[in-house]
Amino acid sequence: MATEKTAPTKTVQRQQKQKEALLEILKKTPIIQVACQKAGIGRATYYRWTKEDTAFADEAQTALDAGVGIVNDMAESQLISAIKDKHMTAIIFWLKHHHGAYATRIELTANTTTDIPELNEKQQEVVRAALQQAKLLTSGDNDSGV
Repeated sequence: MATEKTAPTKTVQRQQKQKEALLEILKKTPIIQVACQKAGIGRATYYRWTKEDTAFADEAQTALDAGVGIVNDMAESQLISAIKDKHMTAIIFWLKHHHGAYATRIELTANTTTDIPELNEKQQEVVRAALQQAKLLTSGDNDSGV
């Protein structure tokens, strides 16, 4: 006779605590390898959990996004500090990415024409044969443009 389990097992409880701890770490350190080491689990376990538990996968992605946002904010703060300290590379970086006059540009020049020459009779025959071979034109079709 099978017994029904109503309370989660110790393993499930332990995994749930590990998942919660990992999510908190990912919010501060959005690097899966480092977060897994800090949480005391293997990367393979993390990827198995995300594969088996879609709710955890969604929460992990949200935590990663939050962590990336925090790192971006820190990086911008450091960049602004470097600008205030008159570091020229920081100033140039900021201007290139935030001011259109300093953006990196590529200049392209070309001589183009919109005049499309008409195909001669031989060229039309070659195109017609290619279309028939590709089965895009049946032998009975007589498209005057080809």
